[in-house]
Amino acid sequence: MRYIIAALFLSLLIFTLSFRPKNSSKKFNINTAISTVSNEINTAKKDTVQRVDIIQEARDFVEYAKTLIGTHYLYGSVDPHSGLDCSGFINCVSNHFGIKVPRSSVEFTNFGTTIDTNSAGPGDLILFTGTDPNKHIVGHIGIITDNINGQVQFIHSSSGKLKGVTISDLDGYYKTRFVKVIRIFPVAAEKSIA
Repeated sequence: MRYIIAALFLSLLIFTLSFRPKNSSKKFNINTAISTVSNEINTAKKDTVQRVDIIQEARDFVEYAKTLIGTHYLYGSVDPHSGLDCSGFINCVSNHFGIKVPRSSVEFTNFGTTIDTNSAGPGDLILFTGTDPNKHIVGHIGIITDNINGQVQFIHSSSGKLKGVTISDLDGYYKTRFVKVIRIFPVAAEKSIA
């Protein structure tokens, strides 16, 4: 899109300057205009490559999380061989990629960047209250796997009847406990998020 805008800008600039009065004192340098547009196109290319890298990193994050489906629930654990609690699951996946995140779900309250649920995508974290939705304190967390036309799915380690790492829909019971969605990608070079 930026390429099209840059090309249209250059065309409009050349068109506009071609109607300049013949004895105008303002000089137009086509090379400068082309150089400016070329720099804009190069910047757009770099931005596009960075966005693609971020999207791929988030997808890899989700794909690794899915390899843990079926791991049983164990309160206080970050070891997938023993079992995982909800924040232990997030830590396990994050540690696999060298990303530092808080250990407990409540510590995610002011972590990352809050985003609108409709904008949520794979790799974003979804926060819920604990089992009592009337207490508005984060007590459960998962990773969004899909958001298709507002139908959000997330992977998490559930202590409920499923007891372990599973994929759930954001509806019914989980909808009543929903707090917010946070984005942790892109991750800084040192793999730490503030």
